[in-house]
Amino acid sequence: MSAYGHEHMYSTRSLSAGSEMGSSFVLESGFYITSFSATIFIAGFAALGLLLVTLLVSMAMMLQSCQNSNGGIIELRNINNDYSYCKIHSLHAKLNNLEEHNVPNICKDLALQYIKGGQYARDLDSTKSVIEDYFNGVKPSEDGFDVVLIDIDSLFQWNPPHSSNLLLSISNCIIDAKYLKRVLMLRIYKNLQAGGWSIILLSRESGTHQNVTINHLVDAGFRGWSSLMMRADDEDSTKENEYFSRQRNVIQTKGFRIKSIISSHVDILTVTDADTGMRKFLLPDPICDMFEPQRSA
Repeated sequence: MSAYGHEHMYSTRSLSAGSEMGSSFVLESGFYITSFSATIFIAGFAALGLLLVTLLVSMAMMLQSCQNSNGGIIELRNINNDYSYCKIHSLHAKLNNLEEHNVPNICKDLALQYIKGGQYARDLDSTKSVIEDYFNGVKPSEDGFDVVLIDIDSLFQWNPPHSSNLLLSISNCIIDAKYLKRVLMLRIYKNLQAGGWSIILLSRESGTHQNVTINHLVDAGFRGWSSLMMRADDEDSTKENEYFSRQRNVIQTKGFRIKSIISSHVDILTVTDADTGMRKFLLPDPICDMFEPQRSA
């Protein structure tokens, strides 16, 4: 073989070896990181995944909370609608002296919920604010003949609780309602006394129960009233819707000026007076009062 052949063979082998070395270099080359960097990289991915999971859970909880909130609003709206419906029936029954069977049965359960759910207490507090706002702007005359008439019949429980479960629940409802109203009325009463107002207490109960009524009043914290007016023994108890008007005439005959009447009974609406300065306040009355059996005289 010639020298040229040997040289060519050598060059080919060298080129082939060079190609093999080049291929080996390309295959072995790549992205190289240390183990510490890899740990940080993986931890970052894990943290990002945890953040995404947390975000998804938070969004799910917010959605559930929103659904619960909307459900509560709808439920409250339904309760308010039902109570308005029952309140109309209750007012209609009172205005026309109808018996309890004229009130729909749905109103019995709703009456209990109205008390125990706290809405009645909030309604009483709102009424108290209206009354106080009015008396903050008026003062009694110096001659002492300006009086405030307060109806006390809705403040105390006259009848004992009943034995049946439904009637017992209603009786407890009435007791709770009267307690809430009594506490509110006592605050109003003391504020009126502090403002210098003379107060006449009015009850449709027979005068034979006067001592019991006075004991109830004193035990509850009512003291220092100007007068306590109760139904005479020979007075017709069936005409209760005219009671306020009759008592108003008696009070005015004695020279007093009734500047305000506070009651939770609708017969307050029958009282008319030429003096437009007389202000009437009708306290919220729970529907459960409609299911309270009348006390015999």
